[in-house]
Amino acid sequence: MKMLKDSPFNKVLPSAQEAIVLPPFVAIAIRPRPGVWEYVRVNVFELSVDHLSVAEYLRFKEELVDGQCNDNYVLELDFEPFNATFPRPSRSSTIGNGVQFLNCHLSSSMLRNKESLEPLLDFLRAHKHNGHAMMLNDRIQNISKLQPAFARAEEYLSKLPPSTPYSEFEFELQGMGFERGWGDIAQRVSETIHLLLEILQAPDPSTLETFLGRIPMVFNVVIVSPHGYFGQANVLGLPDTGGQIIYILDQVRALEDEMLLRIQKQGLDVIPKILIASVLIYSRNLKHY
Repeated sequence: MKMLKDSPFNKVLPSAQEAIVLPPFVAIAIRPRPGVWEYVRVNVFELSVDHLSVAEYLRFKEELVDGQCNDNYVLELDFEPFNATFPRPSRSSTIGNGVQFLNCHLSSSMLRNKESLEPLLDFLRAHKHNGHAMMLNDRIQNISKLQPAFARAEEYLSKLPPSTPYSEFEFELQGMGFERGWGDIAQRVSETIHLLLEILQAPDPSTLETFLGRIPMVFNVVIVSPHGYFGQANVLGLPDTGGQIIYILDQVRALEDEMLLRIQKQGLDVIPKILIASVLIYSRNLKHY
C-alpha cells in the first residue's frame, strides 16, 4: 500500500474523472487541468500503463455496454472542424471570463489585421429590428467611407447642445449614413461614435466591450422558471410555488424596466418582449389540471 501511495499513479488518481473496468484492463479518463484530457490503460496483472487515443478510449466504453466492438461499423462524429477557427482559451484563469477573453481576441485581431474590421462594419450595416435598419445604412459601404462619415458626424454633433434629442438631428445623420441606435441625445451619440473611432484607430478590449455594450441587440427574452422545491415530491401547488411566481414576476418587472431604460438611451422606440416558460402547476385540491 505504501508503494502505491508513493507511486506516480497515486498522483494521477485525483485527476481521474471516470474509469472503465474490462479485466485485465482499467481505462481511465484523466483531466489534469481545465480543457486538457488524457486517456490511459492500466494492465492490473502486468502493472503496465499505456496511453490511449480518444477513439481507443471510446472503444473501451462501447465494449463495456455492448460486450463487443465491431470496428467495421463504428459511427464516429468529428466536431473538431467547428472549432477550427474559433478562439479557445488555454489558461484556467479565463474560466468565467469568456466575454473578456473574446474581446481580447477580437481587439488583437483588429490590431494585427485591419481587414478584420470589415465583419464589424457588415454587422452594423445589417443590424435590423422588425425590418427597420439600425446603426448604419447603405450610404456607408466600406471602412474607408466609415471614418470620414464619423468625422463629419462628430463635427456636426459638437455644434449641438448635449441634451438635444435625436429626433431633432435624425435626418442630418441619416444623410451621412447613420440610423437610430447610437443614442437618444447628441452627447450619447457623440460618445458612441467616439468609441468606434477609437476601435478603428487602436483597438483595445475595454473600449470594444464598452462599445458592444451600447449596441442595441436584445429585445426578446425567454425565462425558464420551474416552480416549487427542486428534487422533492408532492410540493407543487404548495405556498412555496406561489412565492416563486411572485418572485419571478418581480424579477421580470425589474428586467423589463432595465431593458426599457437601455433601449431608450439607445434612441429607439421599441417595446421589449419577455416570455416566461413554466410548468403546468398542479393543485392538490383539483382533480383535473
